Amino acid sequence: MTGKHQLLQPAAQPGKAGAPAQFGALLMTDSGAQRSGPPYLFNGLTESEIAHVIGSGKRKVLYRGAQLFSQGSPQDGIYLIESGRIKVFYTAPSGREITLAYWHSGNFVGGPEVFKQGLHVWSGEAAVNSAVLHLPGDVLRRMVMTIPALAIGIIEGLSFKGQCYSALAQMLGTRSPTERLAQLLLHLMNLYGVEERDGVLIAASFTHADLAHMTGVTRQSVTISLKKFTELGILAAHGANLVIKNAELLGEIRDGKLGKGAASDEV
Repeated sequence: MTGKHQLLQPAAQPGKAGAPAQFGALLMTDSGAQRSGPPYLFNGLTESEIAHVIGSGKRKVLYRGAQLFSQGSPQDGIYLIESGRIKVFYTAPSGREITLAYWHSGNFVGGPEVFKQGLHVWSGEAAVNSAVLHLPGDVLRRMVMTIPALAIGIIEGLSFKGQCYSALAQMLGTRSPTERLAQLLLHLMNLYGVEERDGVLIAASFTHADLAHMTGVTRQSVTISLKKFTELGILAAHGANLVIKNAELLGEIRDGKLGKGAASDEV
């Protein structure tokens, strides 16, 4: 593929130039390993069908921090991510926030409704500078009637999202704050890891608040746990990034195999 079609190919994995992305999204799950990514939306479509879909949408460029859609606002169709990373999150009436996922290029956001106009049940914003293609609900409905492979791609994408959000609920209900943070750090290492002499560098910057929102805890909780992990020799700071020095021990904390003296949950 060439031209603007190429923008919609799955993203390369950070730190491994030219390699296909190992995962299409950053998601917190309750399993020991990150889920494989969702199928590419345009799998099975011909060049002319892809051109038709792209030509039916409207491209939008977002700078980091810009809101794509907001919880409770009118919803219409989906947004196909061409480049960048979109954070999807829910905000409680108290103002507390939980991050559902970070979606990368090749994925779509804006559901769960994809055809009819309703209200967004969560919010989406650009975690980095991003470009998306908006496909309105009525336009999308007409296209899936004539492009079966597109309909399958949307169904498979929604199925993947449903599985991941279900796993997120299970993880929040069954794992301690420290175990959830250990799980998240292992996910980040798998997705953004770059081998270095002292360990594996997570080649992406996330603030303590970002980590807290992804694990459903407070920023103070994350800060305390990261300090404990550093004392245990599990990780070290590398500027604004983290280096995982002992992934095996981090895995034991994730699985609840260490006593509370080694991994305290006083947070």
